[in-house]
This record gives sequence, C-alpha cells and structure tokens, in this order.
Amino acid sequence: MSDKTEEQPAAPEAAELPPISINAQYIKDMSFEAPSTPGIFAKLQQEAPDVTINVDVNAHPVQEQFFEVQLHIRATCKVGEETAFISELVYGGLFTINVPQEHLQAILLIECPRLLFPFARNIVADASRDGGFPPLMLAPVDFVAMFQNQVSAQETKADAEEDEAKDKKIAKVKKGNNKAKD
Repeated sequence: MSDKTEEQPAAPEAAELPPISINAQYIKDMSFEAPSTPGIFAKLQQEAPDVTINVDVNAHPVQEQFFEVQLHIRATCKVGEETAFISELVYGGLFTINVPQEHLQAILLIECPRLLFPFARNIVADASRDGGFPPLMLAPVDFVAMFQNQVSAQETKADAEEDEAKDKKIAKVKKGNNKAKD
C-alpha cells in the first residue's frame, strides 16, 4: 500500500441554471379584419397603402421566477380613407428567469420580447397574406430603446409627482401662515 492518499474529485456542483428558459410560446389573442374587401383590392392597384404599426410589451409574474411576457402588435393598413385591414396579435411566452432582481425588469422587457418577436412577426405576415394582401413584414424592433423610453417616462412622472407634492406642502404651509395672521 502506498502512503499517498488519492484526492477525490470534488462533487459536481449543481448545474448553473440558465438565466432565461422559454417554457411555452402561444397566441393569446389574434384578430384579422378586412372590412373594405373586395373593393379595396382595386384601390391598392392605384394608390400606395399607409401602414401603421404599434408594438407594446408587458410582463407579469405567474409564480416565483416564472413570468408571462406578452407582445401586443397592432397593424392598420389604410388606402386613402378606407381601412384595408386591421391585424391584432397578442403573442405570449412563459419564461423562467434566474437573474438578480435588479436585472429582472430589463430581461423581461428586452430579452424575452427579442426571443418572441421573430415568431410573432411570422404570424402577422402569414395572417396578412392569408387575408389576401401582401405579407406584412415587420421591421426589427428596438426593445432596448422601448425600455429606455419607458424608464425615462416613469422617472419623469415620478419627478412631476414629487414636485406636485412639494407644491401642495408649500400651499398648506402658506395657508396655515395666513390663518395664524388672522
């Protein structure tokens, strides 16, 4: 026997959890309306359509570390004053998020929508094509800018509310001083 003791390899540590796991993706709500068909097709040959697209993101907890993220996409196509089509999609995903609390909001409103967007984009394109129109190909969305705008708007609102509270406090003090003079 030898005097040397063999070092036992360290027990494998628990595998680190990925920061984001997609558990499910689904269409939560979908609508496609073409109220001016069939007459709108002739107008489309003569006049360029005007397409307005709105994209919004929201997220809410389902359980601890388990969140639903929704992409709300609304596309309206008009030719002149007539509506060619309206497409609305709420595309959702269930995510398990394993990040520190200070990064959670950014992950939910930037990274999760980035993962969902290609699938939602494809659904919107298929719906417009299946509705008899050219496929509506949504341009990439800058979710970072959307998040920054939301944070900025929240900070502006908080500053305005703080200023309003100070103004009310000053008004109460002035009112109290006026009563003291009487």
